[in-house]
Amino acid sequence: MSKKVLISGASIAGPALAYWLGCYGFQPTVVELAPALRDGGQAVDFRGEAHLTVLERMGVLTELRRIQTGGSPIRFVNEHGRTLLHLPAEFAGGDVEVLRGDLARVLYEHSRRHTEYIFGDSITGLTETAGGVQVTFRRSAPREFDLVIGADGLHSNVRRLAFGPEESFVRHLGYYAATWQLPNYLGFGRGSVGYNAPGRLASVGSDHRDAAKARAFFVFAAPQAAYDRHDLEQQKALISKAFAGLGWEVPRLLDSLKQAPELYFDSISRADVHAWSAGRIGLVGDAACGATIGGMGTGTGVVAAYVLAGELALANGDHRAAFSRYENAMRGYAQGCQKGGNRTGKFLAPGTTIGLRIRNGLLSRRSLLNWTLKEGQKISTIDLPDYRSQLSRLNK
Repeated sequence: MSKKVLISGASIAGPALAYWLGCYGFQPTVVELAPALRDGGQAVDFRGEAHLTVLERMGVLTELRRIQTGGSPIRFVNEHGRTLLHLPAEFAGGDVEVLRGDLARVLYEHSRRHTEYIFGDSITGLTETAGGVQVTFRRSAPREFDLVIGADGLHSNVRRLAFGPEESFVRHLGYYAATWQLPNYLGFGRGSVGYNAPGRLASVGSDHRDAAKARAFFVFAAPQAAYDRHDLEQQKALISKAFAGLGWEVPRLLDSLKQAPELYFDSISRADVHAWSAGRIGLVGDAACGATIGGMGTGTGVVAAYVLAGELALANGDHRAAFSRYENAMRGYAQGCQKGGNRTGKFLAPGTTIGLRIRNGLLSRRSLLNWTLKEGQKISTIDLPDYRSQLSRLNK
């Protein structure tokens, strides 16, 4: 049986997969480029029966409910601060909303008893042999594993090394998004305030844990641009150029950007991979079927980790059969969830003045807002096997 599994990525899907593999007797190792778990970050949500079922089976749902944000209402205003549209917390908060950093910590704590974590390192080479995968690292000595799983997001390093260049799988959806932390100079309470110009959204809201801090969130329409994903100043320059000349609080927010020591900046894109495995190497979460924002990628990643680990355990060493059953079970569900990401940029930052007026006008009507909330609950569904029960019956 293939027991030694290397997982690339310690954000969400990686630790979730490590947890389940550890439960089934595997020996997971997680390698993460960052020097430690990332703290804070944007809120992420879980919604629907599949997400909550997996979290409950993991034993983390009660803890996540205890640390949930309660949702984040948003108020859209004009340049003078007058409210044009108010969206309640449940519009984006789902059934359970938590900070990404808090979720990563919970999953890490629940998985680390059976998992080796290597921070501050990354995979540089993958060579499949008859009995395993030879792996080279940036810092660590080479090692051999039975399987390698890429749980390293939309810009997956494992996918690039084993499947091909990113441009073969990732499609730009016409927008970029950025977020950074700053002092809460406006004294925000719960929620955030956003200002739109055609093709642009500048918003800011209070930090969920520290009232003295706030977090800016910017979205803007732009064709795909070539930039260094590790060059902070280059990314700040792209954001400043896109929002130059706008009113409201935008100038002060851009000033805070200059001083920000950390910045999340990325295109709004989606990944579509024709096959989620190649030999002994597989993909899970956003690496296989992701969307930057709005595609329920966090919940899908947790569900995919549950299914992949369960199928590997049932397969008793036949990774090809396990990978095939995992993909057959997950692909339709993941793609159904992923569709929401196609509309995110256009919703947050409509490209025309008329588009902004239509969005604000329609969602200001309570009946249409209620209909939208109801439609948002009609998410993709999946039949989740009870792998523990199946394995228990097989082992009797």
